[in-house]
Amino acid sequence: MYKPLIPLATSLFLAIASGAVLASEDDFSQPIKIGSNTQFIDGKNKTALYKEDVLITQGSLLIEADEVEVIASEGSGREIFIARGKPASYSQTLEDGTSVSAKANEIRYEVINRTISLTGNAELQQDTSKVQGDNITFDMITEQLLATGGAGKDGEGRVTTVFTPETIRKTSSKKDKKENEGNE
Repeated sequence: MYKPLIPLATSLFLAIASGAVLASEDDFSQPIKIGSNTQFIDGKNKTALYKEDVLITQGSLLIEADEVEVIASEGSGREIFIARGKPASYSQTLEDGTSVSAKANEIRYEVINRTISLTGNAELQQDTSKVQGDNITFDMITEQLLATGGAGKDGEGRVTTVFTPETIRKTSSKKDKKENEGNE
């Protein structure tokens, strides 16, 4: 009785799963664009250094930094972008439509692994939660992260996660909206 439903259910599952993968793959199929005030390219060593007001875009992915070092010695599609700033920042819209943003002294984007690694005063915010630590690694496909603290004293070296309940967010949004209306 259920045998005819198995192929249908399998096909439906594969269609849904492949749709989710395609949605997250969209950014990564886009070209990576870099804008800056100055740049130095070393073609022999396949490296580049971009300085002053650097902006990297790839679909909805956005990285802003004071300087970016690009290491392309492993070939196309395997580049490593190391963004530095006070802080450098990253943002992207995820497959479900939510956005993720981050900032740190250094952001390392590994194209082949599709990971963002944050080092030094690292902070990552997604929806209603924020994670802070010395190092955070975020997998942009699985949306998993690993955060570690530094060797601080009095709790300074710990990882902190803050969850904001929906009711607080709604109240805060209404308050901000009223304040903005009062200023107009």
